[in-house]
Amino acid sequence: MNFRNSTKALITVALLAATTLSAAAFPFGKKKEDTVLRKPTAAQDALINKSIAREAVVIKEMQKRVPIVETYIQNMHPDPVLGQAPESDVHFLGRVNFGKVIDDKSYATEKRSEKGGFMKHSLGYITGLSSSLHLTFHESGFVQMLLVDSKQYNRQEYTFSFVRNDFLGTIRTTVFDVTPTKRGSVGRFAGRIWIENAGGNIVRFNGDFAGSETDIREFYHFDSWRTNVAEGLWLPTSVYIEESDPKSPEHVLKFKAINHIWGYELKIPPPEVDQTGVEVVDATDASAQSDTNDVSPLGAQREWVQQAEDNVVQRLFTAGLIDAPSDFDKTLETIANNILAYNQIATSKPIRVRTLLTLPLESLSVGNTILLSKSLIDTTAVPSSDGQQAQQLGDLNAIIAFQVAHIILGHHIDTKYAFSDRLLFPNESAFTRLPMHHTDKDNTEAAKKAIELLQVKDLSDSQQYFGLYLAAVQNRSKALKALNEPMIGDGLLKPDGTLWMQALVSKAPKLAPTDIKQQAAMPLSSFLRFDPWTDKVVQMHTAYEPLLSGRDKLPFEITPVYLKLAYWKAPEAPAATPAAPATPATPSDGTATPSTTAPAAAAPADSTAAPAAPPTTTTAPPQK
Repeated sequence: MNFRNSTKALITVALLAATTLSAAAFPFGKKKEDTVLRKPTAAQDALINKSIAREAVVIKEMQKRVPIVETYIQNMHPDPVLGQAPESDVHFLGRVNFGKVIDDKSYATEKRSEKGGFMKHSLGYITGLSSSLHLTFHESGFVQMLLVDSKQYNRQEYTFSFVRNDFLGTIRTTVFDVTPTKRGSVGRFAGRIWIENAGGNIVRFNGDFAGSETDIREFYHFDSWRTNVAEGLWLPTSVYIEESDPKSPEHVLKFKAINHIWGYELKIPPPEVDQTGVEVVDATDASAQSDTNDVSPLGAQREWVQQAEDNVVQRLFTAGLIDAPSDFDKTLETIANNILAYNQIATSKPIRVRTLLTLPLESLSVGNTILLSKSLIDTTAVPSSDGQQAQQLGDLNAIIAFQVAHIILGHHIDTKYAFSDRLLFPNESAFTRLPMHHTDKDNTEAAKKAIELLQVKDLSDSQQYFGLYLAAVQNRSKALKALNEPMIGDGLLKPDGTLWMQALVSKAPKLAPTDIKQQAAMPLSSFLRFDPWTDKVVQMHTAYEPLLSGRDKLPFEITPVYLKLAYWKAPEAPAATPAAPATPATPSDGTATPSTTAPAAAAPADSTAAPAAPPTTTTAPPQK
């Protein structure tokens, strides 16, 4: 496959790869009942004009950016028990150079037909793409879902009618219906926009780009949300896409998809330079802790591994693949170090944990640093009506124990990365240059060791909880292959489709999809939200949603986006003396044994507080 020649349409194709089931088609020109258009008042006209000026600012700002865009698609089919369920999936990750994308005219110039449209002709490019690990730059018409109209969003091209006033989170907005003024417009937005009253910025819009043309059919609908990332600046954060199947008497969706955008602060390497330096962030000055002792041979070996670890972690951060250090990461670190303490295992350095921002379910240990994918954390975050979060903590214990076992067994990364020149490569090459998954032999040994770690009294309940989660993974593994295909680390499944920690399934109750008292796994984006500007993750605070039927469970599924919007606030100045990281208590006999209250204190629901004034949005319902 010629990857270079196929880049132009990749993002558009990835977003619409679900057209493998044929394009959803509804006659756009079908006669509709007459509706009363509410002409905007003078004040509303002024707000619309302000939104036009602000949208030009957003377009100009986007042209400077090269963020990461992640697209995940689930093709749906009827299910006799659940109504509908995923049948297959596609995942794609890329960096988008908006300076080029916004000038792309393919959307408006490509020939469209009633049976699939221009996207269908690009379907061949998706072949093999889901398994690609390239993080590259792309040009495409994908920008249409992030900007209302990158060329002609104005009063001449569009007609506006007032709908209502509305709150999105704490943001007061005015809602307008928007239609193209000229009949037969191609690639014009038709739908609804939410304009925040204070600054005139568009903070949400949904609809499609069929315009008012009567001889074509609609291809897909989307709901696009923005985040206030800086003072007065709202940038695209998440887009939800879905299409119904017109042939389904059960009203089953044909497909649903999600777009996440982050890393707006990432820089594009100059075209004439094929390398970029490693930016060191969150460095710790250990000079005050040093003593006069020389370094032993074993100590030197461990320092060498540590150097490789630090290089890799910092490089993944500058490539936008892992989060900036966060309070939630500290919670995970407490859980990891408690696992060691419960098992009375001492290490020379505490374990660190960071969040991998990408979607596939995977984990990884890089030296003494554990990486957990955001979706792995989200889908294991099973809530409870009593607020105890025992199941979520049990799942996290088991996930982290698997990588703790790798660390204990000495399954570290290739120490060639201790040489800094090994990491001087462009951001888009991060996946191809940093394969860090463990071998099958190492994973088999780590799974056995992890189960041993979980057998201590304080962790034993984790086995049944995580066994139930693994049963849910296995139940949907054939339909959700892309979700279970790790990008750089270790997945949950072996190459033969069985689980690395298969032994835990027998310790769990039988999976019961229709039993509302049992929740094995959560939908995507159920627990963490992210700041698309700083790349920090923050725990969401959501109300408990009781299950009414098995159809409410939605394990591993994409759900609609609903962000609780808030205005950006400048971050507070850091404290003069940062608090020392929590470490398990060590009794006088030298064994490391945590207090009996340690697990409860480490539970994310109880101990993780969002950073002060987070400059981002909050998703309200448990779901991404």
